Parts: sequence; structure tokens; C-alpha cells
Amino acid sequence: MKLLQLNAWGGRLAPQISDLLKSERPDILCLQEAISFGASSGSGFYLTTEEVQQKLNLTSAAFSPLFSFNYMAGLAKFGNGIFTHYDITESETIFTNLEHRDNCVWNEKEIPIMRNFVHATLKIDGKQCHVITHHGYWVREHKKGNQETVRQMNMLADYIENLDGAIIVTGDFNLEPGSPSLTRLNKMLSNLSIKNGLKTTRTELTFKTEVCDYIFVNDSIRVKRFDALDKIVSDHMALLLEFELT
Repeated sequence: MKLLQLNAWGGRLAPQISDLLKSERPDILCLQEAISFGASSGSGFYLTTEEVQQKLNLTSAAFSPLFSFNYMAGLAKFGNGIFTHYDITESETIFTNLEHRDNCVWNEKEIPIMRNFVHATLKIDGKQCHVITHHGYWVREHKKGNQETVRQMNMLADYIENLDGAIIVTGDFNLEPGSPSLTRLNKMLSNLSIKNGLKTTRTELTFKTEVCDYIFVNDSIRVKRFDALDKIVSDHMALLLEFELT
């Protein structure tokens, strides 16, 4: 089985993302900064979640918008999602900061930082697998985190502690590997970005060079391959996990 994790950057590099998805053909796709807008963006300016599902025949989805905004003649929804061809038997969204906001208008002096994590329970070959994706709280000055990121990561850790069976947690956490906010998760699960010694998960489209994108797994996941892919599809690198359920 193959899982791809990506901060999609609003899907603005649509041809590059499409090429990557066609070449890798993931069974499970975890996205942050993804946009839902019906069957097509209508402009070609960005890749929508509906287009992604159609291209890969990912018939099951758990998509949770953080906010919506008016775009052209419709309403676009921006958020986090899990897309797969496996059956999703249950799904849940937990907001770690603020709530979903309709018709969001950005104020540069006060940008609202809505945050959630999405949990989908997948049925894979008769076995249960929990997949969670999250876009972490943004601290403008650095990726070391603060008391607010500690609070939100404790919410996620508390939630994971109540799950049984195979667990995969993915996302752009906006936190460097040694951040105190990640301490509990790093103890509970295997952090593949740390275990594999990644030096960065950012691309040449940004001046930032930190590791802030992660895939965590528990002992019920047997890792066959883990890579940070070189193909530029965002200002974040795509992470690839090939695995089996034990």
C-alpha cells in the first residue's frame, strides 16, 4: 500500500501535482491546504480535491474545510482531507483552534488561524487502519512552537491514545523536530521524518529550510519505504510511505 502526504499549497502547481499523482498512484492521499470547488476549478489556476479524486479514482473521502470563500461564481472550501479507494467506515473532524468560518475575508492585520485534524477509519483487506491528517498552528517567527502549539498537540495526542489498531498520522505540523510540542507524539509513535534523518521538507520555492512535515506510525504499520520526494509540487516536499498492516 502507498500513502502520499502533501501540503498542497492551495493546489496552485496543478500540472506538477497531477504528474506526481499519476506517477506514484497512491492508495491513500493526505492533503493540507487543499481546495474543494465542485468538479473543476473553472480556471485552471489550482487543482481541486474533486479533480484529484477523479484522476486517481479515489472514491472515498474525508474532507474538512477550515474556511470557505467566494470564488468566481461559486464557493471554494479550503482545508484538510484524506482521499482513498479503500472504504472509510468512520470519519471525524476535531478543531484544535477556532471553528470553521463561512465566507472568510482575510484581514492582513489579524489573520484567523483555524486549525483541525481529520480522522478516517479505513477498512483495508479486512483490517482497520486509522489515518489522521493535520495542518499545524502557525507561529510567524519560528517553528519552535509555543504554549498554544503545545495545547493543540496535546489535544491530538489525547485523541490518538484512545485509538486501537494501526495508526498513521500525517501533516504539515509547522513545528521543527525538536519542538517541545511534538514530544508526546514522538514518544507515542515512530516519527519517520526523524528516523530517516530528513534535513528539510521544504522546496526551492521558499527560503525556509526546516523539517516540518511528518508521517508518524505505530507498531501495527510495517514500513517498506519512506521518502521525501524531489519533484517540486509545492513549497513543501511530498512524503511517500509504502507499508503493510501487521
